[in-house]
Amino acid sequence: MTENSTNLKILIAGGAVRDLLLGRKPKDLDYLIASGTAEDFIADFPKARPVGKSYEIFYLKGLEFSFPRVRGKSIEETIDLDLCARDFTVNSFALDEEGELYAHPDGLYDLQNRILRPSFPETFTKDPLRVFRAATFLARFPEFSAHPELIAGMEQCAAKGLLADIAPDRIGVELRKGLCGPRPGNFLRLLIRTNCLEPWFSELSSADSIPAGPPQYHDKSVAGHTAEIMDKVAGDPLTCWMAMCHDLGKALTPPDILPSHHGHDKAGADPAKRLGSRLMLPSRFIRAGETAALLHMKAGNYRELKSGTKVDLLMKLHLNGLLENMISLCHADRDENVLEHAPADLAEILKVSLPIHERNLGEKSGEKLRNMRAMKIKAFSSKRKWI
Repeated sequence: MTENSTNLKILIAGGAVRDLLLGRKPKDLDYLIASGTAEDFIADFPKARPVGKSYEIFYLKGLEFSFPRVRGKSIEETIDLDLCARDFTVNSFALDEEGELYAHPDGLYDLQNRILRPSFPETFTKDPLRVFRAATFLARFPEFSAHPELIAGMEQCAAKGLLADIAPDRIGVELRKGLCGPRPGNFLRLLIRTNCLEPWFSELSSADSIPAGPPQYHDKSVAGHTAEIMDKVAGDPLTCWMAMCHDLGKALTPPDILPSHHGHDKAGADPAKRLGSRLMLPSRFIRAGETAALLHMKAGNYRELKSGTKVDLLMKLHLNGLLENMISLCHADRDENVLEHAPADLAEILKVSLPIHERNLGEKSGEKLRNMRAMKIKAFSSKRKWI
C-alpha cells in the first residue's frame, strides 16, 4: 500500500505481518492509517465504506483500513501506542512501505518462542470477544502456548461475567475459524482451562468432570474425548462441529449409571441443536450437530444393524448431505472404518425404484420402497461376503 496523500501514512498491520514473519502467506490484509484524517482517506479513496463505532474503520475492496485507537505526539509514537492496544503481542506488528517493522515490546520474543500473550493487562476487559479469539488462535496455531497472563486474563474476564454480553454471532464466527484450524480441539481445551464455557458453551460445562465411558474403552473425560475427536477430523470444519456435538448427551447421564452412558445419543440431539442455534451458526451446521449426536452410535454399529435400519440411516445421512462427514466422525471415534461399506450400500439402494402402479400411495409407497431397499442391501451384503 502506497502513500496517496501527503497527509496519509498507511502500513500493513496485525496478523498479516505476523504471518509474513512466520513465513506464511497472509490470508487477510489489514491496514493502519497512522497519520492523516478520515477526510484525507476519503479524498484519496472515495469508494471506501466507513464502519465501526469506537474508532474509524473503512472497508475498501474487501480490505480493512483502521485509524489508530490512540494518537501520540509523532507518527512513530502513534504506531507504538496502537500496537500496544491490540489483542495479543504476536498480532501487534506493523510494516510500512519501506519495509520498516514496528512491533510490540514483547512481540518478537513471543513470536520466536511461540507464546500467546495479551498485549496489555486490560485486553479482555476492553473486548471480551478476545477470549474466543484466543481459543481460535490456539486452534489455528497449535505450536503456540498460552502465557500465564493470558490464562489469568481469561479467567478474570469470565469471573466478572463479561462474556454474557458478547453478540452470539461473533462467537459463532470465531468458533468456525477455530474449526478450520489443524488442532480444533484446542478451542475447547482453552475455554475449559480458563472457565470460559459459560454461558455460550454451557452444554459442555460439566464435560471435563464426567468420564467418557468405561475404562476399558475410554481413558479421558467427555471433554477430553471430544477435543481428541475434533483433532482427529481436522480439515473439515463441519465434521469438527459434529465431533464437538456428538457426545453432548453424556453430560446429561444420571450419576448412578456412570461411567456408562446408555441413551446419550438421543439425549444429545436437543443440546446440540440449542448450542448451534445459540451461536447463530448456519442451518447446515445446526442440522449436522443434531444429526451427529442422534445417529453416531447407530452409525458406529453399522455392521450389526438390520437391513431396514441401515436403509433409514443411509437415507437420513444422504438427504442431509452428511454421509462422508459421519464416516469420518465414526472412523475417528471407533479407530476403524466401521462405515466402509456404507457408500456402496447407498449407491445400491438409490438404484431401487417403485413400479409405476405402486407410486403416489402415501405411507404405503414409502414402506414398500423401504422394504425393497432393505432387500437390496441384504442381497448386496450377502454377495459381498462371498467375494
